[in-house]
Amino acid sequence: MAPRASTQFIQSDAAGDVDALGTNGEGVRLTVFADSTSQWDAEDYARFGGFVPALGIAALELLDPQPGEHILDVGCGDGVLTQMIVERGATVVGIDNSLSMIGAARARGFDARLMNAAQLRFAEAFDAAFSNATLHWVLDKERAARAIWFALKHGARFAGEFGGAGNLRRLRDALDSELVARGYAPPIEAANWYPRVEQFLEIYEAAGFIDVDARLIDRPTALEHGVAGWVTTFRAGWLDRSGVPAEERAELADAVAARAGSNIADYVRLRFIMRKPA
Repeated sequence: MAPRASTQFIQSDAAGDVDALGTNGEGVRLTVFADSTSQWDAEDYARFGGFVPALGIAALELLDPQPGEHILDVGCGDGVLTQMIVERGATVVGIDNSLSMIGAARARGFDARLMNAAQLRFAEAFDAAFSNATLHWVLDKERAARAIWFALKHGARFAGEFGGAGNLRRLRDALDSELVARGYAPPIEAANWYPRVEQFLEIYEAAGFIDVDARLIDRPTALEHGVAGWVTTFRAGWLDRSGVPAEERAELADAVAARAGSNIADYVRLRFIMRKPA
């Protein structure tokens, strides 16, 4: 489905880093859309994004799933990390808003449900919740925080990580600069929420969580398949909203890689653990 043009939901850096050019350039028409999550293809993700679950193991260790626990995996993707939780002896319900990803997770035999994190329909059902590389895609962040809180039993914990302030700034700037150079208009609204620690604390403490421990971690990461693969996989939704035809994307991605000048992605992660009061 094509995104809907709108003048709503414009964000600025005051609300955390956003995927935005920050200027209207010279004669460049900026495009605004209400839908601002990316689009996923499970096969492409497995090929180009395998490093994401691999690097999420540290957050999984923070969760420390125990045998017999019932755990919610928020943004389970294709189920790679879900498998690791199950191997610890827990039972898991995974949710994701990508039909392709849900299909891949179900193919692994998991209870995976097509659901947005801001629209969870669980009440005090889980001993813990986990989320890796997901919350930065959830722009209705206040509602998501509250929905996760309601899904947990009293005393339950929530651990994970996602993109924090400054995440991928160099690569995002390279992409938007190349889009403008080719006459495309990068969307001016957020595609991601990359918060500072204090912004994250404000939202999750307001939702009712306590003992919130959150920290930013610089994690430069070598992209095995290069920047071009990152562009076509992780910024497919951004290219959709910029109006880039499918047949031009490979060439554009190569040009972004040349601008970036390195296959090192400037990742910054916000890792956290918190709990719901007993």
